[in-house]
Amino acid sequence: MHKDTKHTVYDSLAQFVSTEREKLGLSQSGLAKKCNLTLAEIGSIESGIEVFLSTTVRQKLAKGLKVALHDIKRYEKGESFTLGSAKEIEEIKEQILLNGEFSKTALYCPVCGERLITRIAKMYDLEDNLMLHPKAKCSRCPFQIS
Repeated sequence: MHKDTKHTVYDSLAQFVSTEREKLGLSQSGLAKKCNLTLAEIGSIESGIEVFLSTTVRQKLAKGLKVALHDIKRYEKGESFTLGSAKEIEEIKEQILLNGEFSKTALYCPVCGERLITRIAKMYDLEDNLMLHPKAKCSRCPFQIS
């Protein structure tokens, strides 16, 4: 955490939520009740597992923490999300094509490290030539190759 002259800047959504909750003197359970969320949802946010919130969860959390929506959005990964380098993406595409659609070789997300879900889309061009398009998506973050 580092200080700004106008407001505190946190390193993560988890840190922001945890600190704001503690400022209000609430336990995780107390915040869950106040926000009408489950204890598991609050736990996932504060442990850093959940870094992208749905609109509903974000609204409930903002109300419960007595903060503005933009204060929460600022710390979500989606605000400044980068998809990885073009080189990384090309390497993943090549690996998908080399290993095949049902490969036992795992490929991992260049953003969060989670295992990628991969497939090969088979399409035909205007001249009826088969074209293979590697696709991948992460189950944890919004990274995808489409």
